[in-house]
Amino acid sequence: MRTTDTLANLYIALWNETEPQARREKLDDLWTTDGAYADPLTRGAGHEEIDALIAGVHRQFPGFVFQLLNTPDGCGEVMRFAWGLGPGGAEPVVEGTDFCTIRNGRLHDVVGFIDKIPD
Repeated sequence: MRTTDTLANLYIALWNETEPQARREKLDDLWTTDGAYADPLTRGAGHEEIDALIAGVHRQFPGFVFQLLNTPDGCGEVMRFAWGLGPGGAEPVVEGTDFCTIRNGRLHDVVGFIDKIPD
């Protein structure tokens, strides 16, 4: 069974993957096929929509990378972690916290909250 640390690191690696085929393989491995993602700005259900959301972030923030900002925390089938998004090697300009429901060692639903965003 995957640990919360492993799941969070795989999730960050998925969001950082710029090559479409590699990203889709990571998505297929990490997320249940009937899973969903939602945050205050967007939402998507299923692998096609989630992949499109991730690709959209890469178009909107070229050269930016995600990073974990804390140690993931879990309770049963729910986990949370804080993340940052910014230029590679620099301080994050966007920060957030994601809450994830886990099913059979894979992400099912992810709800993200944006904690810091530039004006």
